[in-house]
Amino acid sequence: MADIYLDNNATTRVDEAVVAAMLPFFTEQYGNPSSMHGFGDKVGRALRQARVQVQTLLGAAHDSEIVFTSCGTESNSTAILSALQAYPERREIITTTVEHPAVLTLCQHLEQSEGYTVHYLKVDKQGRLDLDAYRAALSPRVAVVSVMWANNETGTLFPVREMAELARSAGVLFHTDAVQAAGKIPLDLKSTAIDMLSLSGHKLHAAKGVGVLYLRRGVRYRPLLRGGHQERGRRAGTENTAGIVGLGVAAELVQQHMEYANTVVCRLRDRLEQGIIAQVPNCFVTGDPHNRLPNTANIAFEYIEGEAILLLLNKAGIAASSGSACTSGSLEPSHVMRAMDIPYTAAHGTVRFSFSRYNTADEVARVVEAVPPIVAQLRKLSPYWDGNSNGPVRDPQQAFAPSYA
Repeated sequence: MADIYLDNNATTRVDEAVVAAMLPFFTEQYGNPSSMHGFGDKVGRALRQARVQVQTLLGAAHDSEIVFTSCGTESNSTAILSALQAYPERREIITTTVEHPAVLTLCQHLEQSEGYTVHYLKVDKQGRLDLDAYRAALSPRVAVVSVMWANNETGTLFPVREMAELARSAGVLFHTDAVQAAGKIPLDLKSTAIDMLSLSGHKLHAAKGVGVLYLRRGVRYRPLLRGGHQERGRRAGTENTAGIVGLGVAAELVQQHMEYANTVVCRLRDRLEQGIIAQVPNCFVTGDPHNRLPNTANIAFEYIEGEAILLLLNKAGIAASSGSACTSGSLEPSHVMRAMDIPYTAAHGTVRFSFSRYNTADEVARVVEAVPPIVAQLRKLSPYWDGNSNGPVRDPQQAFAPSYA
């Protein structure tokens, strides 16, 4: 029985058409695109085509606004550090409490080691931002705002268009980590005030090791990597030619399949959520139920550990992921669940199912069938679950701390 892959927010299967497009650049078109001979010129033309393909996906005004990088993390770091260098007199940053570690870890480092003031915008129980708090944090002292377009754990979408407009009105650069949003929802950057955007190829059926930094024309910029003239001097280093060509093809393909992702894939996600919740007591979907990615379902199962669920799902041939992480020898809920103030009894038991266009209704049916007995089995083993009444113990706080503030 074939395995079921529902961890597409972590990485995606490389599309066969992407692989086919990449292969010649390993064996036939292997020239350096910076070289002036025919080998290099042919590869250079392929890179220009890929740049246009990515420009079209993002709805950017100019193909020169596309800078190829190695990944989303590099793009995020480049955007934030560039803004700080471009405006050295500004010593404040605005971000959120639920950003990906690629942004949060950098901001924490800048705060602790470099003396920057970082404003961490809070979210409510559905993962939604407080725009009034955002307006209050904006000032001429802020060098950059960095807010993700879509949360990688819950799929909740943030109002980055409105936030970018507010930042522009305040004279502040706005960056968005769109690693999860790109290819799943329309972006159309030319109609926004977004100054910088990050994406990663392996999240949209391209290969690992290639990413993009969108840099609006005219934005003050300082490169992270200096050296050669590649990427118009904005990112030194010989280009990952095969990866970039593959990303261009992947960008075209996700555009062609976007309507499918927002209809068929969305219905598969809903069917999975409804099927599980109808059969499993004491579980619920986290995040904003009305404003989220079409492919992401994050379900919290109370009184058991998400990792235990994942292990048994894996034995059943089902791949998913958990928001919890084992750090410093003690299990802690994810920072996203903590920021949303998800009850401690449930925050440990979150499981994320993330779909792609390759998933099917039959796979969803198998998952819906597999999850309830797995949860029941684990709850029987839990000292915090009353097996006779199939409900929680009278005082769950005996087992779980009341707060993780």
